[in-house]
Amino acid sequence: MVRPLLRVTNLSKKFGGLLALDGISFTMNSGEVLGVVGQRGAGKSTLLQMLFGAHSPTGGEIYLDGWQMTTLTPSRARQKGIELVNQSPQIVENLDVTHNIFLGREICWPSRIGLPDWNKMHRRACELLADFDLPENLLNARAANLSDEQRQVVSIARALCEPARLLLLDDPFATLSFQRQQILLERIQELSGQGTAIIISSDNLKHLFAVTDRILVLYEGRLATERVTVKCTPHDIVELIVGTSNREQITPIIWALENYHKAQRQSEELHSVQTSLRRSLEAKDSLNQQLVERLHKQVGALDQLNAALQATQLRLMTEREQERKALARELHDQAIQDLLSYIYMLEEAEHDERILEHPAEIAEIRNGIRQVISDLRQLCSDLRPPTIDSHGLPAAIHSYAQDWSERNGILLNLEIDSALGRLPEAIELSVFRIVQEGLNNVRKHADAKHVSLTVQRTPTTSLLFRCKDDGKGFTVLPDLSNLSEHKHFGLISISERVALLGGSMKIESPPEGGVVLEVEIPNPYPSVQGA
Repeated sequence: MVRPLLRVTNLSKKFGGLLALDGISFTMNSGEVLGVVGQRGAGKSTLLQMLFGAHSPTGGEIYLDGWQMTTLTPSRARQKGIELVNQSPQIVENLDVTHNIFLGREICWPSRIGLPDWNKMHRRACELLADFDLPENLLNARAANLSDEQRQVVSIARALCEPARLLLLDDPFATLSFQRQQILLERIQELSGQGTAIIISSDNLKHLFAVTDRILVLYEGRLATERVTVKCTPHDIVELIVGTSNREQITPIIWALENYHKAQRQSEELHSVQTSLRRSLEAKDSLNQQLVERLHKQVGALDQLNAALQATQLRLMTEREQERKALARELHDQAIQDLLSYIYMLEEAEHDERILEHPAEIAEIRNGIRQVISDLRQLCSDLRPPTIDSHGLPAAIHSYAQDWSERNGILLNLEIDSALGRLPEAIELSVFRIVQEGLNNVRKHADAKHVSLTVQRTPTTSLLFRCKDDGKGFTVLPDLSNLSEHKHFGLISISERVALLGGSMKIESPPEGGVVLEVEIPNPYPSVQGA
């Protein structure tokens, strides 16, 4: 039996009263690539820091080649062939790139106790930078003058300047360009083929599924599970990361939106305090005026933070829609077409005398394939409505509403303004998702028999969406800030999109019953706006 290179047993770490890691155990062999995933605070960075000796364990053992690594320190870890690339590069600002790469591991002649051989180190550093497509003249640049990406490449080069037995990568891709991310992935595969064991902590599942053999999922400091990469999917890993299989689990975008609302409330409160101070301190001395100005700067900084956070949310939402589009296209162009080809093959084979002996079985197989095709087409439609790209928002809503009514047995009266016209792609997708979530809320919660849905332009060229059902309604109107606690994620998703489009959302429960959801998006027609 081959002895593992690394064995971790019941590893735990406390920071004061906070239990960051709790009883982590795993093994890995030489040449194996191990991914580590989990939500923020799950303990990923803490685990890698402990394997490198930067943190001492509160409990448990670390074995390398069967030898227990007691009182492990970074210097001893490097002596044993363990290297770490941190999230934030650990480099000396006032040294140049070559000195940073070889600091503490200088190449000397004739031996390690001789004089530093800077010519040899310069050549080796040049090779390392060339691997990541960086110019040779960068070697003499001071670290303080480097970009974030260049600093990360220097940190990676530092870890690769000597052969390592165990390479620890703590989220190394975040600041790298796409090109250099691909270079690092290729380098990881090369090192694995040469026998180097590698542990990668990253939130990018695409990268992890490209290079890892196994994936460890950490949840609140504990090892939730260990999966062989080829035997699971990114969807499986995401479920394990968030700790639920519920597809309506709050998304990172929703968490970002909640933070945005908190920051916005803080900004509004500071604005109010600022106004009050200005009114009461107009006749005061210069010290009070300085206080007002300081507060004004704080408000401005919060406003900038809010704007940046909102821009990030819009980018994440756009990327999510692009991923849905790509997945829907891949399912349609590959899986569905393959299944259709099997049906044609079965139809041709039905004339074979051997096949004619089993007509019922052949018919059952063909019907089963057709049902799978139907289900896949419905999945593609849910991911990305095919009509929205070619025919626009009105056609997509018509198609979805009709299918929704037939599938759920709920009568739906649909009115779409004939003058709605084409809108920017991001607006059309957001409005379509609002319609989707609105109707899904009715199906899940309303117990309704009839729904009225209206999408129209207002006299002020705003876009108005109104959904009314005859269901059981609300006894008390919901507080959007508490919806996540009651698992009303659909309304949260709608409010998220409305907020990002600068619109307004109103919920009513009229005396005659049911619920009215009304959303207004201000002037999504650029041509009209610029007229």
